[in-house]
Amino acid sequence: MYSTRYCGFCVAARKLLQRRGYVFEDVDVSHDNSLRHQVSKQAGNYRTVPMIFINEEFIGGYEELAMLDRNGELAARTGIAQRAG
Repeated sequence: MYSTRYCGFCVAARKLLQRRGYVFEDVDVSHDNSLRHQVSKQAGNYRTVPMIFINEEFIGGYEELAMLDRNGELAARTGIAQRAG
């Protein structure tokens, strides 16, 4: 996940991933415009953060992450079984 420290959606994405017990890399692009531009280009010119990748595949931002979590697709894509309850 590429994020900034001051972005509310980035904070929400971190919390969702942590709550679910996922191990993830969080790269802060707050002060690295070159890296942010490079990742944006890799993500099809996606302009906002967070920019979230699963197994090197761009999935979108927080809203897409939350949708994948709600429908069980996040667990399927990561190979982690969802916990009951």
